[in-house]
Amino acid sequence: MSEPTANPNQTEMSTTYDPRAAEQKWYPYWMNNEFFKAGQRKDAKPFTIVIPPPNVTGILHIGHALDFTLQDIIIRAKRMQGYDALWLPGSDHAGIATQTKVEQKLREGGVSRYDLGREKFLEKVWDWKEEYANTIRSQWAKMGLSLDYSRERFTLDEGLSKAVREVFVKLYEKGLIYRGKRIINWDPAARTALSDIEVEYKEIQGHLYHLKYELKDGSGSITVATTRPETMLGDTAVAVHPEDERYKDMIGKTLVLPIIGREIPVIADEYVDKTFGSGAVKITPAHDPNDFEVGLRHDLPQITVMDESGKMNEEAGKYKGLDRSDCRKQIVLDLKESGVLINIEDHTHQVGHSERSGAVVEPYLSTQWFVAMQPLAERAIEAQKSGKGVNFVPDRFERTYLQWIENVRDWCISRQLWWGHRIPAWYCDACGEIHVSREDMTACPKCGSQELRQDEDVLDTWFSSALWPFSTLGWPEETEDLKRYYPTSVLVTGYDIIYFWVARMIFTALEFTDEIPFKDVLMHGLVRDSEGRKMSKSLGNGVDPLEVIEKYGTDAMRYMLSTGITPGQDLRFRWERVEQARNFANKIWNASRFALMNLEGFKAEDIDISGELTTADRWILHRLNETAKDVTRLMDAYEFGETGRTLYNFIWDDLCDWYIEFSKLSLYGEDADAKRKTQSVLAYVLDQTMRLIHPFMPFISEEIWQHLPHEGETITLAAWPEFNEAFVNDKAVAEMNTLMDLIRAVRNIRAEVNVPMSKKVELHINASGQDSLNIIENNLIYVRRFCNTSELSTGTELSTPEKAMTAVISGAELYFPLAGLIDIDQEIARLTKEKETLDKEVLRIEKKLGNEGFVSKAPEKVIEEERAKLADYSDKRTKVIARIDELQN
Repeated sequence: MSEPTANPNQTEMSTTYDPRAAEQKWYPYWMNNEFFKAGQRKDAKPFTIVIPPPNVTGILHIGHALDFTLQDIIIRAKRMQGYDALWLPGSDHAGIATQTKVEQKLREGGVSRYDLGREKFLEKVWDWKEEYANTIRSQWAKMGLSLDYSRERFTLDEGLSKAVREVFVKLYEKGLIYRGKRIINWDPAARTALSDIEVEYKEIQGHLYHLKYELKDGSGSITVATTRPETMLGDTAVAVHPEDERYKDMIGKTLVLPIIGREIPVIADEYVDKTFGSGAVKITPAHDPNDFEVGLRHDLPQITVMDESGKMNEEAGKYKGLDRSDCRKQIVLDLKESGVLINIEDHTHQVGHSERSGAVVEPYLSTQWFVAMQPLAERAIEAQKSGKGVNFVPDRFERTYLQWIENVRDWCISRQLWWGHRIPAWYCDACGEIHVSREDMTACPKCGSQELRQDEDVLDTWFSSALWPFSTLGWPEETEDLKRYYPTSVLVTGYDIIYFWVARMIFTALEFTDEIPFKDVLMHGLVRDSEGRKMSKSLGNGVDPLEVIEKYGTDAMRYMLSTGITPGQDLRFRWERVEQARNFANKIWNASRFALMNLEGFKAEDIDISGELTTADRWILHRLNETAKDVTRLMDAYEFGETGRTLYNFIWDDLCDWYIEFSKLSLYGEDADAKRKTQSVLAYVLDQTMRLIHPFMPFISEEIWQHLPHEGETITLAAWPEFNEAFVNDKAVAEMNTLMDLIRAVRNIRAEVNVPMSKKVELHINASGQDSLNIIENNLIYVRRFCNTSELSTGTELSTPEKAMTAVISGAELYFPLAGLIDIDQEIARLTKEKETLDKEVLRIEKKLGNEGFVSKAPEKVIEEERAKLADYSDKRTKVIARIDELQN
């Protein structure tokens, strides 16, 4: 048993909380003792989360911190609730993202991957992976994540690679993976296909070029518009709508493609919107996904006019060798000169850019490997609509998910990279056959030739991560972990990858395990800056979670992130909210330190909360009970924002501001039995409170809990607080509510007439009935102490004293004689002067709002501000008049 660096049973706490010291003490203690290792509770019900694997491309950002914190809150609570809780860590090789980073590093040294060759280059990438995987682990530790590192996985692990091959081969054997020529997203800088998620759309100020295509027979022309005139070199038709009267006589005729001179047909297709522009569109099947589909329907040639680097090829004629942007400039000049270019108009449109290289993405006709998604989607749709699918939180994301899978397109899974799972396909140069195999091949199964070469491409990184929930647990082997921990319990992820990852995990899980991969999917939003902008390098508004931890501590960051959200909504990061969370941690520390100072020598076995208790004791046990019930309910519903509010209100208001203050009467009193009971209640409530806050603030809760009288090695394995019927005490709540209302009312009156709390006052309490009177008289010790009375009288028929302030609470009326406390005439004079000032302000704004010129010209916001001021001044004036009236009467 590894011990922490400090004596865990000491009762003396430092005067201030030091987050760094606690973090450095307790995380190694948890790790060394394997408190987070699953499988140690053989008879317990399993609960599983597999971490969304971060890319091994660099340091984690604040969005990761949110995602991981939410998962840690869930898994810590479930572990305390007695589950055999597994939180499986891992990372993603991240294909193009990682390769791009390594290539960039090599270029700085004047070297390319081609200089090194595939094998040597991959050695460099593995070195990179090890470095950044270690960085990620150290960041996880800083965040206090309770991961089971004994089960850590990486998407290029041997076991996961075996799973990838098994899936590829089975889908291929079913005809669901095929090799074909289709339009894909192409990155001409990285020279690879891209997934949709790797394409970022940016609004670009461009141009719309109107071109005139002449009919071959000289009978007329058709005008088309394009944002990319360089692609006209690959046009193989012009399409019009079959019901467009303007072109009905032209359908089937031949046009002459300007510059190139190629003859192309006029075709009719319902894809064309006859109400938009000229109602005619150029068709370039090799450079536009929609045109590609039109071309298939009409059996049009597919002419690619660029190479893989974005330069014009031999099909581009005299423009061969020009970069596509230079070609555009030149062709526009040539079209102008030839009279083909009719008009150029400014045009704003969305242009796809590679997330990795920044290059403008090219829709490109290329031979790639694809997954036929429709059959997989049908099964997922059926599962979701039959009630056997996953539970989306919030449920509105189910519609988003279904909308996408009902309109799913085939998935391009090949990437022209070296880093990743190499496609398990071999080409025989002798007989031309393609073979797909689970094992590496050395000879052709058909002709026996050894002239085999494996496909150079690798799989899209999403292909391996789509298997993550079951491949990490040992699939395709029937491992014990797979049997025990799969399907997993909940997936926590951002709404931005619902299509690219969540949907694909569901597809593959249903296909290969016959089960959904997780019961719940909790969707959270993005972490944005304080102005609501997306964080980015270009804006320089990103936040490093390690910087937050360095300034305020891990617990403050975790509490701020997790309690500032509602499911599915974005979160605005504000430093002042982290500071508030830090202040909350300090409040917890100071309250606990006070308690520990009054629990010296008190042991866990001394705790006894049975028998006679004070009103405050019974009330705080009731409130703790309610809080435990609410927190459990809210956490089960993933309402972490509401959970945080509930805990904050209980700890700050009920426990610190009220109960601890009330407890001082017993703790400092002469009654040894009462003191012992209050010590028991205080120790018990703090222990249970630390357990409730632990998933959110693991370090401070462990530090305090270890100082408190307790049993067990760590709070991480302490039992979760459960609702206890014996603590329900509505009578104590009613009594305490009366007392709190009474004390607040007296404090408010003191504030109104500027009488400090240190000055004793005369107080008369006229109860509305015997029950209310009994509550007050049974708790006079609290009234005297917290109202600081010199004279106190109670009854049900008290008369109103002269020159007294009054206040009404539920069940009683309070009289606060002012004689001797303040100079009443002087106070009336002061209030009268204040009233005159307020009269002027009210009159000034009433005139302003009554001025038609001002109301008609001023912005609505300004008018609303003036109305708000009027309401505020009027309210203040009403209160001042009431106070003057009270003093005069």
